[in-house]
Amino acid sequence: MITAIVMIKTVANRIPEVAQQIAELEGVSEVYSVAGDVDLIAIVRVREFDQIAEVIAGELSKVEGVLSTDTHIAFRAYSRHDLDAAFSIGYASSD
Repeated sequence: MITAIVMIKTVANRIPEVAQQIAELEGVSEVYSVAGDVDLIAIVRVREFDQIAEVIAGELSKVEGVLSTDTHIAFRAYSRHDLDAAFSIGYASSD
């Protein structure tokens, strides 16, 4: 599974509508409204790299109200569970 994190700038008065339209696109697993330099962050999960272009350039960027996107491809995921395991090597809990 390939994960892309997409930072999205939108027309300010259309953030909820744009977020909903993006959330309905195939390949988009989550959309967050955020504070900061961008208005929305979308998480795109696809099986092949070619699908990233289809979802982001072909559909997401064409949603009315999207002004720009900045895409980041995730290399590796670190969950809390993975980090706890990494830092507990050689340590036995007394519980």
